[in-house]
Amino acid sequence: MKFLDLAKVYIRSGGGGGGCVSFRREKYIEYGGPDGGDGGNGGSVFAEAVDGLNTLIDFRYQQHFFARSGQPGMGKQRTGKDGDDIVLRVPVGTEILDEDQETVIADMTELGQRVQLARGGNGGFGNLHFKSSTNQAPRRANPGQEGVERTIWLRLKLIADVGLLGLPNAGKSTFLASTSNARPKIADYPFTTLHPNLGVVGVDNVEFVVADIPGLIEGASEGRGLGDLFLGHVERCAVLLHLIDGTSETVAEDYQTIITEVEAYDGPLSAKPRVTVLNKIDALDEDQLADAKAALEKASGGPVMTMSGVSREGVVDVLRALRSEIDEDRLRHRLPEDEPEPWRP
Repeated sequence: MKFLDLAKVYIRSGGGGGGCVSFRREKYIEYGGPDGGDGGNGGSVFAEAVDGLNTLIDFRYQQHFFARSGQPGMGKQRTGKDGDDIVLRVPVGTEILDEDQETVIADMTELGQRVQLARGGNGGFGNLHFKSSTNQAPRRANPGQEGVERTIWLRLKLIADVGLLGLPNAGKSTFLASTSNARPKIADYPFTTLHPNLGVVGVDNVEFVVADIPGLIEGASEGRGLGDLFLGHVERCAVLLHLIDGTSETVAEDYQTIITEVEAYDGPLSAKPRVTVLNKIDALDEDQLADAKAALEKASGGPVMTMSGVSREGVVDVLRALRSEIDEDRLRHRLPEDEPEPWRP
C-alpha cells in the first residue's frame, strides 16, 4: 500500500428541503385548513479518527464528498426525510486544515474523535407552521437552507514516541530494522527511505513506537532533496534520536547540518529533548572512534552515545536512554513471557 500524508478534499453538506404549501381538502370536511409539512434537514459532513489506518491513500482516489439534501415537505402534514450524513474516516494524528493550509480546523489525536466539518442546512417551514388565529389560511412556506461547501486539506502527522533524525545513510532504517519487526528498505545509496516507517521497540518489558523519516540534507528547509515536509511526522514525538554516521570525515558538520534544518523548520522540534548517537562504530578502530566522539561532543556541547545498528553494540543502552526521556504514561508495559495474561470476561 502506498503512503500518502497530504490530501486535498472537497466537501459539501446537504441543503434543507423546502416547506410545502398545502391545504386539507376532503369531502364533508368544511374547514380543512393548512397541512403543508416542513422540509427535511440536509446531511452534514463529519470527520472521525478510526483505528487500522496509517495513511491517507483512500483520499487519492476520491476527493469529493457531498452529503444528500433533505427532501421537501409534503401535504397531510408530512415532513420531508433528512439527508444522510457523510463521515470521512481518517487515521489518528490527522490535522484538518482550511483551504489556506494554515488554519487548523481540527486535530484528530484520539481514537474515536469526531468533528463536524460542514453542517447541513435546516429544512424550511411548511404553511402549517404559520397557522394562527388571525392567519388561518397561510399561503407561504420557507425554502430550505443551503448547504456549506468548502475545500479542506488533510495532513497526517504520525503519532510516535521517538523520532529518528539524520542525514541519508546515517543508519536510521538499519536501527529500526534491528530493534523492531519493521522492515524498511536498506541500501548503500542515499534516500532509500522515501516515506516514513513505524516500528514498535521493546526494552526492559516496555514498548514504545519509533518513527523513521527520510533523511535531511543541507537546504532541506528550502526544498532541496525531499524537503522538510516529513519533519511533521516527528512533531508529536516525546524525544528525538539524532544519528550521525561515524564513518563520515565531517562528523561535526553533519551534526550541525541537521540542527540547522530542524531550527529552520517552523515547529516545536528544536525544543524537544534529543539523544545524540554516533552510529556505525563497528567500522571504526579505537583511535577513530575516540576522535569522532570527541569532535561530536564538542559540536553538540553535550554527551554522545555510541552504537552500531548492524552488530547491535550499544543499542540496548540507547533504547534505555530513550525510555528515560519518554513520559511514563506513553510507555506500553508488557507482561513477562512466563507470566500469563490476566483473565478478562
